[in-house]
Amino acid sequence: MQDLNQLQAYLRQFAKDRDWDQFHSPKNLSMALSVEVSELLENFQWLTEEQSHTLDQQQRAAVADEIADVQMYLARLADKLDINIGEAIEQKINKNEAKYPAELVKGSSKKYTEYVKEEQQKEQQESQKDETPAGKKG
Repeated sequence: MQDLNQLQAYLRQFAKDRDWDQFHSPKNLSMALSVEVSELLENFQWLTEEQSHTLDQQQRAAVADEIADVQMYLARLADKLDINIGEAIEQKINKNEAKYPAELVKGSSKKYTEYVKEEQQKEQQESQKDETPAGKKG
């Protein structure tokens, strides 16, 4: 099932057929999502970086199952809250482009707030230079 709307419709019907919609509140779905993400993480626990890149067939199948669970809960949660995932992703990409301009962050893993602090410090230093009286050595 490649289409997200089709997946959401399927999951909606799946829950309805089993009378599970009563349990699918946003709170419960987000809690279940957290559990599934933890199960995904469990597949990588104690692996080295290299091992995490070279999973065997059984490990890959287990990871694929958990990724599917995570995606299904995300799709169901978005459906219950009437959030268009495609639009939400597009908006978030635009925010990330603004927060992490490539020319400023390339090759760094710092959080955007650290870049903001650095820029503010630079601006403050520049303004202090401008305030130094001409001819006076500091």
